[in-house]
Amino acid sequence: MAAFDVLREVDESDAYANLVLPPLLRERHIRGRDAGFATELTYGTLRLRGRYDAILSSCVDRPLPGLDPALLDVLRLGVHQLLGMRVPVHAAVSETVGLARNRVGAGPAQMVNAVLRRVSERPLDEWLSILEKEAPDALTGLAATESHPLWIARAMREALLGNGRSVDEIGDLLAADNVSPRVTLVARPGLVDVSDEAAWGDVDLVAGRWAPTALRLEGSDPSGIPAIREGLAGVQDEGSQLVTLALAGVPLEGSDRRWLDLCAGPGGKAALLAALAAERGATLVANEVAPHRARLVANALAALPDGVVEEVRTGDGREVGADEPGAYDRVLVDAPCTGLGALRRRPESRWRRTPSDLAALTGLQRELLTSALDAVRPGGVVAYVTCSPHLAETQLVVSDVLKKRADVERLDTPAAVRSVMRAGAADEIPLSDRDDVQLWPHVHGTDAMHLTLLRRTA
Repeated sequence: MAAFDVLREVDESDAYANLVLPPLLRERHIRGRDAGFATELTYGTLRLRGRYDAILSSCVDRPLPGLDPALLDVLRLGVHQLLGMRVPVHAAVSETVGLARNRVGAGPAQMVNAVLRRVSERPLDEWLSILEKEAPDALTGLAATESHPLWIARAMREALLGNGRSVDEIGDLLAADNVSPRVTLVARPGLVDVSDEAAWGDVDLVAGRWAPTALRLEGSDPSGIPAIREGLAGVQDEGSQLVTLALAGVPLEGSDRRWLDLCAGPGGKAALLAALAAERGATLVANEVAPHRARLVANALAALPDGVVEEVRTGDGREVGADEPGAYDRVLVDAPCTGLGALRRRPESRWRRTPSDLAALTGLQRELLTSALDAVRPGGVVAYVTCSPHLAETQLVVSDVLKKRADVERLDTPAAVRSVMRAGAADEIPLSDRDDVQLWPHVHGTDAMHLTLLRRTA
């Protein structure tokens, strides 16, 4: 029932499962294997909703949009147990029918029983083959079997092509979005060392693949790690670490005393940037437009030495360039975006985003990048970052902004990324021949993070 309650909260309140499920498990004292089962049932059902809806459409004698949303969630949970978790048919059907009876009603419970019996008549491979054969084209079939809205599958294919990769990778990319990522930690420089065993406690950690600050947790709960509790380390995707390290690693001539995180919430990149600034004798200003996210930033920065964090401010990043022209040496623009690069981490996002979101977001992204370029001094560096590979949010935003400016040059972003990697990794990481960097979950094992580094020339 915990998984059902999370799905309803996600649907009715636009909540995120990763924020709803953990406290619910604690509140209901669900631990151990039961907690693991509830977690897989929740996230697996959310990730594979599109696949399961396509299968259910063949087993329900009415259009799915006409069903009660709660009933549809019950059916999705049952299908995931049958086809995604290998729960025995009798157990999956019995438990799901009981859930329907308790939460939806006796009549719908009979329907659930009949539908799940139909679903169980075929194994997953056969269902996927049927979906592929019924699709009008290969990409539509792939979107259904790998559980992505078709517009996202199309955008991902275009992003691969636009970044010099083969469109034949689209299947691997969509499949990677359906694999739960391992927990990656960041050891914030100057606060904790990756080799400090006492700081990490009795947990199984291995070095990250690319970033010298990254550690991979061979488990799922980092809350008991001393360095995490004390704010010396955090949970942060390795791609997120790399783009932050790259900004800090670009050589500058002249002043290097004042850094800015223009869109700092919820604070992961800001904390790493501040730790790097502290090692250089620089300070950080963290700006965030949303007050509740600004509070998260302040919490993330609490362990930094006094004087490193100049200010955590609540303000509109689009105004900083006009208010403080040329005031900063390094500026990070981690722009609000569709989040299509983190679908493995936020599975519900793929069902919430629509193509119409792009117009508002790309307009905001252009304004924020323009503000950052105005806020950095001549000779200073701006990092434009999105957790999306969508060409409209990455390459096109940068190109549009630079068309209107003669005072900015593109830097060799791949070289900057390689220069900050752990020993030996720079020769192994596959990057394109472009002057920006696009990371991919199916290639690099990170979120699909984009980075463009720019220098203000005048």
